[in-house]
Amino acid sequence: MFQTDYTSILNLIDQIKPVSYVKNRNYIDGDVTRLSPYISRGVISTKQIFEAVQQRGCDLKKIEHFIQELAWRDYWQQVWIAKKDAINQAIRQPQVDVQNYEISRSLMDGETEIEAIDNAIQTLYETGYMHNHLRMYSAAIACNIAKSDWLLPAKWMYYHLLDGDWASNALSWQWVAGANSNKKYYANQENINKYCYTHQKGTFLDVAYDQFDALPIPDRLATTVMPTLKTMLPESETLRFDHALPTYIYTSYNLDPNWGTAEKANRILLLEPSQFENYPISEKVMQFILDLSKNIPNIQVYCNEFNELTERYNLKDIHYKEHPLNTHYKGTEHKRNWMFTVEGYHPSFFSFWKKCKREMG
Repeated sequence: MFQTDYTSILNLIDQIKPVSYVKNRNYIDGDVTRLSPYISRGVISTKQIFEAVQQRGCDLKKIEHFIQELAWRDYWQQVWIAKKDAINQAIRQPQVDVQNYEISRSLMDGETEIEAIDNAIQTLYETGYMHNHLRMYSAAIACNIAKSDWLLPAKWMYYHLLDGDWASNALSWQWVAGANSNKKYYANQENINKYCYTHQKGTFLDVAYDQFDALPIPDRLATTVMPTLKTMLPESETLRFDHALPTYIYTSYNLDPNWGTAEKANRILLLEPSQFENYPISEKVMQFILDLSKNIPNIQVYCNEFNELTERYNLKDIHYKEHPLNTHYKGTEHKRNWMFTVEGYHPSFFSFWKKCKREMG
């Protein structure tokens, strides 16, 4: 479903339909780009996509919502940079009415009896992808219907997503749960039927919106479990270094094949066990990362901590790209390819977007 060679990825950029995306992106068959796994893994950037649609001569006013969706990714990253590990806790206010710290077994197993949700979860397990609207529906069921604390269910979904970006994932789940928004997000069966082309009635979601706050946990969701989320790291290679050359450090969030290609360098994909202990990913996601790294000539894979790598191999001239998980790195930090120059923490996306929009002209 998601190819990993760079030429195919670039071809996907050429196939973007930004005008129809604005009109139908919320439907499960809408013209979404399917580029999110490559953005999250740093193979391409939001700016690269923005510039591509600009070069087509698109009317930016007509596709403003498309550009906003790209900007959301940069916004969440800026929040992560500013707040650091604090994004693992409620950003605005505590999630209310939490009754468990696990996840509903039927949701995890794709057996909620909500047809669209169950199909989406099976698709997630098979492909590593879930439509954004279905992610919101699943989060609403986990947090607001089954009344689970948001963190573990968010980690469960992140574990399986090829496009797993912890900032986008964690802060979006908090938004649904009302910990990063003014109110909880709900979707009833009528809404799901509309956007997923289903025709179900009589489910536990077949209620009016004003009934949700008083809705007891449905029997179908009552049993909760603690999922096993463990990262299977690949075997480390015995690294070969030319100490006359700089060393470029790549990560699961930075797999840009065009980075630093103007100079010869040692190129290492560093997979730190501590990172994957905190933010575990599935074997399917790990393989996707390794396959994407093959676009980078002569890259070597190393599974250990940054300090161990640099000390063991006596590395001096080190280069890496900025990222919230790289703050302990030492060397030359390279700026990421942001869409706009707007940086720092903004309490809302629209205060961030207001400044970004000025740069669009």
